Amino acid sequence: MKILMINVVCGIRSTGRICTDLAQRLEDKGHTVKIAYGREFLPKQYEKYAYRITKDYEVKLDALKSRVFDNAGFNNAAATRKFIEWVRDYDPDVIHLHNIHGYYLNVKILFEYLRTCNKRIVWTMHDCWPFTGHSALCDGIGCDRWVTGCYSCKQMREYPKALIDRSSRNWSLKRAVFSDVPGLTVVTPSIWLSEQVKRSFLSGYDIDVIPNGINTDIFYMQESKLREKYGIENRKILLSAATTWNDLKGFNDFIELSGKLSGDYVIVLIGVSDKQLKLLPSNIIGIRRTADQKEMAQWYSVADWYVNLTYCDTYPTVNVEAVACGTPVITYKTGGSVESMFGYGRVVPKGDIEAIISGIAEPYDVDRIGWKAVNQELLDNSYYLNKYMDLLTSR
Repeated sequence: MKILMINVVCGIRSTGRICTDLAQRLEDKGHTVKIAYGREFLPKQYEKYAYRITKDYEVKLDALKSRVFDNAGFNNAAATRKFIEWVRDYDPDVIHLHNIHGYYLNVKILFEYLRTCNKRIVWTMHDCWPFTGHSALCDGIGCDRWVTGCYSCKQMREYPKALIDRSSRNWSLKRAVFSDVPGLTVVTPSIWLSEQVKRSFLSGYDIDVIPNGINTDIFYMQESKLREKYGIENRKILLSAATTWNDLKGFNDFIELSGKLSGDYVIVLIGVSDKQLKLLPSNIIGIRRTADQKEMAQWYSVADWYVNLTYCDTYPTVNVEAVACGTPVITYKTGGSVESMFGYGRVVPKGDIEAIISGIAEPYDVDRIGWKAVNQELLDNSYYLNKYMDLLTSR
């Protein structure tokens, strides 16, 4: 079979790696795969799969238009039409959508093609953008206006940032564009997100839940010299990581938490910016973004707790990675974050710093090796890759 995936990036970050992991598995089984992507760095080993939809200047121009007119997803018409012609020539049997937002596609033009192409279509949703009038992270403020129609959006300063509010118009446009596409199946990584989709204007589609897995050949319990390298010595390590740190990821909550901890603890935040590094108190070690998965596995392994203070997340794989390395997770009761820690740790109410402090102080004794052995199937890539294989290649 010939399969086409469409995503904002290819081979990098969580969604990009999901695409390339799946492409490799499909190729091993004799299928032909292409990944159409919109932006950013393409690792050399994935060039054989890749087709780039937009050039850098087109992405920047789209972002500018979106900022001014609040029309993210409805720009880049010329690039999208050219891409559709390429798709016609490639003539895939299955089209697998991932993140179709990110300043690189015109979704109206794309779905005009999808509605008439007579192909099997699978749409893996990684956030809430497809069914809201603006935000990808509406749960961060507990907003569910998108159920009946968006208006007066309170997240205009969040991605995709905009100067004016056209959330009502965007919601109506998306409902018209995304509804009633023949042969489309929606996939979500968490039960939580599937329940949100069922409340939205996309509820008429078949909806499957396929959790994201990780590479357990990389993420496993291992030793390191990170304590010595950073002078942490015998203090308890509270670890957290993010691609981008902001209030919704809990950055300010970590600052507050640091001020209430005893000297027995040190917080390690991975992925902070240069500006954020200057804001960190002495008991927070800030590390710039790292793409080194082996180093991340060592941090997970050495940490006493993985602390996830996110206010909105669909299925954070950082929780899965921490658990695979034998480290319990303490998380806010947020979206799919609870599901991705598999009961290995503790859950507290959003914003409850005192509950975090109590949770990490109370002993948590579990047979780490035994727990992982029982849950290995759910952690490993093979579980979700096989699920996708069945979905994409069944006739």
